[in-house]
Amino acid sequence: MTAIAPSVVNTIVPEAPRSSRFAWLRERGMGATVLVSAISTAFGVVLLSATGYLAVVLGSNPEYGSSGTMVVVLALLSGILLAVAVYVAAIVTANTFSTIIAGRTRRIALMRLIGATARSQRSEVATQGLVVGAIGAVLGLVVTTAGVVVAVPVLNRALGVTSEWSPLQPVLLLPAIAVALTTWIAAWSGSRRVLAVTPLEALGGSVERSREEIAAKRGRRTGAVVLGAIGVVLLVGGLLLGLLSPAGVLVAFFGGLFSFTAVSISAVSVMPPLLKATGRLFGRSVTARLAAENAVRYPERSSRMAIGVVMGVALVVMFAVAAESAKSLVAASAGGEPDASFNEMMDVFSTVMMCLVAVSAVIAAVGLVNLLTIGIVQRKRELGLLRALGLTSAQIRRMVLIEAAHVTVTALLFGLALGILYGWVAAQSLLGSVAMPPLWLSPTFVAPAIPLVPVAIVIVATAALTLGAAVAPTRIATRTAPVEALAE
Repeated sequence: MTAIAPSVVNTIVPEAPRSSRFAWLRERGMGATVLVSAISTAFGVVLLSATGYLAVVLGSNPEYGSSGTMVVVLALLSGILLAVAVYVAAIVTANTFSTIIAGRTRRIALMRLIGATARSQRSEVATQGLVVGAIGAVLGLVVTTAGVVVAVPVLNRALGVTSEWSPLQPVLLLPAIAVALTTWIAAWSGSRRVLAVTPLEALGGSVERSREEIAAKRGRRTGAVVLGAIGVVLLVGGLLLGLLSPAGVLVAFFGGLFSFTAVSISAVSVMPPLLKATGRLFGRSVTARLAAENAVRYPERSSRMAIGVVMGVALVVMFAVAAESAKSLVAASAGGEPDASFNEMMDVFSTVMMCLVAVSAVIAAVGLVNLLTIGIVQRKRELGLLRALGLTSAQIRRMVLIEAAHVTVTALLFGLALGILYGWVAAQSLLGSVAMPPLWLSPTFVAPAIPLVPVAIVIVATAALTLGAAVAPTRIATRTAPVEALAE
């Protein structure tokens, strides 16, 4: 008996496998966060490089070299666009980490059970955010800087100029540092759920807060109301100041920033009613009803997926509406006859701006695909139960696709409404003080105008995003056998 005991012990208690210190980098969501950080940094490097290059080229031009106004305008525009891209990336990252934390609920609770504090767990998550942000920022910085080094000689030959500007500028480190720090802060913000995880939750799986639990939390609602009130005041102030000076658009810009932050914070309260209304568009089949219920049952998950798309759509539509409103104003002042040269200039400007803000839309799209995939992975047990109850793989696939369509259609409609509003505010606050013919009087009322082609492109792009976002999740949802899913 004594001789057998050591063998039994060695058989029952094998040596614990050693895991890599950075094994968490393979967790779903981390790769997408690295990609978001890389895209944001690359966008910042391109904007700063373009501004520096244009400043040197324009400075060598005898017609524009004596005036630094255009360079200042370009620098200001680059700063605003970079801030918007970093802002979108921060919200996407915070939402990603919030979803990751929901999936780690059981692990965090087990760590709490053996003595770990909530603060130490949250610090660990924030450190992971800093690491993935730094990895993405370095990748974006190195790859994009190399691309700029190659592109500058090509641009010099294409434009017929001799530029002494060097692409290797210390200022290019700024977007990389900003993105890494923003990702760290966003991870810290997105991990606030750790503070509420109790050791008892170690008995369960991934947990998203229900509508009732969210309704009991009033701090977020109060913060959203305060930010929303500040945003509305600034928007109205920008409109009023715009009747006297074009500087009103700067005030309106900060109003839009505050008001949309309020929308983002309160998305868990704003989106469920909209999702419920949109759910009726998909019929009353079993899969459609399940998809609609899944979208509103856990509003945090759905709101995280939707708000990024709302931002992307609103940004693109905002610039399109502002440019179209300016074109309509000039045409009305000319007695209804459009000015071909002005329209051509505005079309070029709006196209360039929409292409630039489309980077933020791409970041939001990455966030949607990532969050939808993580959500399906965390719901394997639920999907396995549905398979065990009789739903076929085709029905599960259809349900996931309808869920994605449900979220994106709602986000599209909400984003269009916000984009039209913000676009009109931008046009009115910028052009309200400009005296227009035939009376040459100001203030001027700028009627909102909606460009059909850009809006159609946004709708088609959103439809493509829905199909693309559902590819990986549907494969995951149907690949796992019911018995295997229920065993998790």
